[in-house]
Amino acid sequence: MRIAVITAGAAGMFCGSCLNDNTLVRALRELGHDAQLIPTYTPITTDGPDASSDKVFMGGIRIYLEQKYAWFGRVPRWMTSWLDSKPILRLAGKFAGSTDYASLGDLTLSLLAGESGPHLGEMSALVEYLAKDVKPELIHLSNALISGIIPLVQDRLKAPIVVELQGDDIFLDGLLPHHKTKAIEAIRANTARVARFHTPCSDYADYMSDYLGIDRSRFRVVPLGIDLAGYQNIPQNRPANHPPTIGFFARMCPEKGLDLLVDAWLKLRKRPGFEQVRLQVGGWLGGGNIPFWEAQLAKAKAAGMENGLVHRPCLALAEKSAFYSDCDLVSVPTKMREPKGLYLLEAWAHGKPVVQPEFGSFPELLGATGGGLLVPRENADELAEKIEQLLKDPTHAKHIGEKARKAVSESFTSKQMAQNTVKSYSELLATRS
Repeated sequence: MRIAVITAGAAGMFCGSCLNDNTLVRALRELGHDAQLIPTYTPITTDGPDASSDKVFMGGIRIYLEQKYAWFGRVPRWMTSWLDSKPILRLAGKFAGSTDYASLGDLTLSLLAGESGPHLGEMSALVEYLAKDVKPELIHLSNALISGIIPLVQDRLKAPIVVELQGDDIFLDGLLPHHKTKAIEAIRANTARVARFHTPCSDYADYMSDYLGIDRSRFRVVPLGIDLAGYQNIPQNRPANHPPTIGFFARMCPEKGLDLLVDAWLKLRKRPGFEQVRLQVGGWLGGGNIPFWEAQLAKAKAAGMENGLVHRPCLALAEKSAFYSDCDLVSVPTKMREPKGLYLLEAWAHGKPVVQPEFGSFPELLGATGGGLLVPRENADELAEKIEQLLKDPTHAKHIGEKARKAVSESFTSKQMAQNTVKSYSELLATRS
């Protein structure tokens, strides 16, 4: 099967969607399928082998200039082709995280406008590449925000289109209200004839069906999976004097609830027997969130506990694995509706229990694995209580962590994700024959 997966690069950020798209394409190839991962806007950033194509379409710099200066679209491409090189786009990506979503409303709408917008030339180049070079039997878009190309693709190719929804609402909710309303209308129009929507969990399928006003019967749940090959040599034992450690591994921002976890940790440190508990934080820190992280450090310093709050960037897979190995448990108490929760699968692959909000994908994931405890949303007191419960009973914590490790190896691998995806693809292709 020839498959084109079109993803949106996150401008240098370690993005769960990009990581998932990359893992899916690698797993599809291992199953024997001809799968291409085609980045748009910027190259993807991944902590494992990069499966994406060398060329980036609809380059972010070019799109920005076309949006800002009407004359730029008339400049001969040979004069500006250097703007689409991966090194230049990666350099521009260093400014990621400093842009407020609300400022991107006009650009979002112009991209969703497709052939009637200012970026027709860039979109046409991608469609031409698909038609002449890739010739896919099926096209998979990794989010609905790039759906402006769908009408052009459907006019040129006869391949069915799948749209993955894995966090689109987070971006849309950050737009100004009038931009958000128009963007949802455009997405609904662009996707009117797509074959199917994929989501990582049932909760998100239900939510996005209502959010976008799209019939729920058009959705298929395909659970996430991770490649366990990078976690084969996990250290099993830590030094006897290693302090109890809570881990947070996600984007370091308010939406992921890092401030809630810091508050819970500070409460816990004041309790007898928990004075030495550490909180180690990993994940991507964008420029726009540096003040937020500094505020968390200031809280710890004001409480006289700054020595127990540690940041580990973890840019490589081995560093990430070492991070999880150094934890007793993991918690990412998100305030947003989390559609994926890849960090939970990674924690469980290391045999670590979790404490998570009773919201979004988490009840489904914990129900399927038995890998942790649920708490009410945005409640630092309850979060501290459940973390204390696990730390006080390491035997039980280890038991549920090992139970979750087994569940991940049986039900949440990249191979199984790819097999479930191919099953959905095959159903769609069968209806065309």
